[in-house]
Amino acid sequence: MYTRALPLPTDSFFLFGPRGTGKSTWLRQHLPQAEWFDLLRLPLVLELTRQPAAFRARVEALPKGAWVVVDEVQRLPPLLDEVHALIAEHGKRYRFALSGSSARKLRRLEANLLAGRAITRQFFPLTAAEAACGDLDSMLSIGMLPRVRSEPQLAVDLLEAYAGTYLREEVQQEALVKDVGSFARFLEVAALCNGQVVNVSGVSRDAGVARPTVARYFEVLIDTLIATWLPAWRPRARIKETHHPKFFLFDPGVVRGLAGRLREPLEAAERGPLLETLVLHELRAAISIQNIGGDLSYWRTPSGNEVDFVWERGKRKVGIEVKASGTWRREYASTLVDLLAEGAITSAFVVYGGKERLVDRGVSVLPVAEFLSELTAGTVLA
Repeated sequence: MYTRALPLPTDSFFLFGPRGTGKSTWLRQHLPQAEWFDLLRLPLVLELTRQPAAFRARVEALPKGAWVVVDEVQRLPPLLDEVHALIAEHGKRYRFALSGSSARKLRRLEANLLAGRAITRQFFPLTAAEAACGDLDSMLSIGMLPRVRSEPQLAVDLLEAYAGTYLREEVQQEALVKDVGSFARFLEVAALCNGQVVNVSGVSRDAGVARPTVARYFEVLIDTLIATWLPAWRPRARIKETHHPKFFLFDPGVVRGLAGRLREPLEAAERGPLLETLVLHELRAAISIQNIGGDLSYWRTPSGNEVDFVWERGKRKVGIEVKASGTWRREYASTLVDLLAEGAITSAFVVYGGKERLVDRGVSVLPVAEFLSELTAGTVLA
């Protein structure tokens, strides 16, 4: 059991995150006395489908201030109409925690998202601070899923099974993909695209799947929270910038699992993209846990100048470059130095695989562990 840093909201909320990240465990830790509706249980789904009034009856029998948890709410989107009605009629008499691992079905059915009556929180795999882990190779090779971290001797088996579980439970049960074989081939190629600007035509050719189908498969990964697009930053600089988004899977261990690399030693060529994946995960988790808002993106010019991550909120713009190398080179900071001089960013960091903390022309150069520690403390995105 890990202590997660996300605080429990005081009012009704949605909690979205990939399967296996520990949403249900976190909810049971924080709301042990809640009335629980586990929609992974088929008999309950069938009961509430036949008798939707049974949900309202159970809720209205609860005392004032009671919490109601609906786990995997995307399994029965019409239930949100009842939640909306109960909030409208009773105000804050009942509070609802609504978890989900897919926004696709909710959006496809134009599900009731409660018209602003519930806030939204995102849930992620463990952060380095939550896992109390300082072993970078371990974080890159097996990732940060809670069960994988708690049973490292089973890490390979658990991660190899993750894609199969995802295909069976998320894709097949929700009828998101008809040809599971072609989707499995696509996943292998998608893992190789991690951390890159995606050429859909190239992925289509490599996976042997039609281009429109590949585009839809990418949507499936995004909507089921297995992956995310990182948009390009457009600061209206005088030079032309890349505008296509980058594609990232949500966890380094899942990347290696889908690529068939789990039984192989961690190679130098993997470290850069996997470290970027880990840092993006930590940035997204920090934004959610600290509830600081803002937008994440990356910046690149056709000539090759690039910054891996830019966080922007109002006038605050933080540039972050990620280097797996254990040796510091001044050129790693060059693009950040130029952006600082232009006033395009307000602060800059380089995260690298070395051990020495430095300051280079106004850029803070931090070993990975120190950067993650400061990110958790709230001093990076501040």
